[in-house]
Amino acid sequence: MYIIKNALQNIVRNKGRNILIGIILFAVIATTVVTLMINTTAESIINDYKSRFGSQVNISVDIEKFLETNGPPSGGAMALPRVSAQQSIVFADSDYIKEYVMRISKDVTSDDLVGVDEDSSESIMAPIGGDITLGKFMLMNQFADFDEGQRAISNGGRMVENDNECLISEEFAVLNNLSVNDVIDVYADMTNTEDGTKRTVKYTLTIVGIYYDFTQEYSGVQMLLSNRRNEILTTTETLVSSMNANESGLSVNATYFLKEPSMLGAFETEIRAKGLGDYMAVSTDESSYNKIVSPVEGLKKIAVTFLVAVLILGALNLVLLSTIAMRERKYEIGVLRAMGMKKGKVALGLLSEMLILTIICLAVGLGVGAVMAQPVTNTLLSQQVEAAESANTGGSIMIGSADGSGTTNAETLSEIDIQLSAAAIIQIIGISLLLAALASAAGISFITKYEPIKILMERN
Repeated sequence: MYIIKNALQNIVRNKGRNILIGIILFAVIATTVVTLMINTTAESIINDYKSRFGSQVNISVDIEKFLETNGPPSGGAMALPRVSAQQSIVFADSDYIKEYVMRISKDVTSDDLVGVDEDSSESIMAPIGGDITLGKFMLMNQFADFDEGQRAISNGGRMVENDNECLISEEFAVLNNLSVNDVIDVYADMTNTEDGTKRTVKYTLTIVGIYYDFTQEYSGVQMLLSNRRNEILTTTETLVSSMNANESGLSVNATYFLKEPSMLGAFETEIRAKGLGDYMAVSTDESSYNKIVSPVEGLKKIAVTFLVAVLILGALNLVLLSTIAMRERKYEIGVLRAMGMKKGKVALGLLSEMLILTIICLAVGLGVGAVMAQPVTNTLLSQQVEAAESANTGGSIMIGSADGSGTTNAETLSEIDIQLSAAAIIQIIGISLLLAALASAAGISFITKYEPIKILMERN
């Protein structure tokens, strides 16, 4: 108790010196509060962005390379290389992919089924060019409308869970007198890419659900095939399984999103080993990804750098001041030692003084730092956003969304709501106590190495 009481008295007795030490402690703690708040908040934002958004991969024909090897077309349409449906699925199985969106569809027909609004829609079974004909219904693997609330399964049905299962609209079911567990047959034409021959494929599907459809009835031209009520929904594997490797016919739109733009090279190497042709180019929109993430990463780097610099300078100043203070108090410590006080108790008293100062500065510094953090962050972030946008125009970008919905219009981050988390408070307290211990240890080690008689003799 005497040590604590004496420490309090010494703080008051040596006001000038302790005020100077307190100012440095306060400045270091307040700065630490601001930088740690920025750092922890920026880290959480970066992790959240990386979990929700990916870098979109573009796979397209390298026309220039293709023409260099094959020359210009001599007549008719030029047969360009493509990514098959089977390859699209194989490419999606990669550790570098965060998320992918696989849109596969095929027009199908049936002699037993009637399409919704078939009488008033234009007949589309007639040839549309040469011997090319379209079916009456669209077989596809798209279920995003259910997540968005535009479609909903009626009572007694369920979502597709297995291959060769399907969902149909309520209007389609009523028109064809269909119900859950009924089986339907639809047919599609596949074309051999080598000799151009056609083959008819039969899909036998079990209806496991009937859905209410609140989408717009027609997705384009008002014809039977574009009527949304005539869409039959099934799995990707069901669509692809009936198609041979050398056949075309399915409409495939695969979009991949890398976990990080830097993974592009490794991903390209992997998919080329899986069969991607030499004439196909692989690229990613790294600038769009960086535009949304780099301002926060830049802000975090500034905060970390500033924190390290402040801690180093603050610690050096505190050590220096503590050492000077101990020099001035040599006689006081010599008297205490001569009176019989152990070195440990003298050191504990000096440490108590620093800890009391630190606790006071910590309480004030936490409050002031928490208030300062938001305006400081806004200023630094605006500078980072300006730097990021210097090479990019526009306030929003299209980036990959990990929710499976494809691209997302993501606004460039212009504001961060700074929060003082419990983890940050613990870190601040730990840093403050470490600084206090470091400063005290430097002074204590300097003064306690002298014997009390030597100190008193130097005083005389």
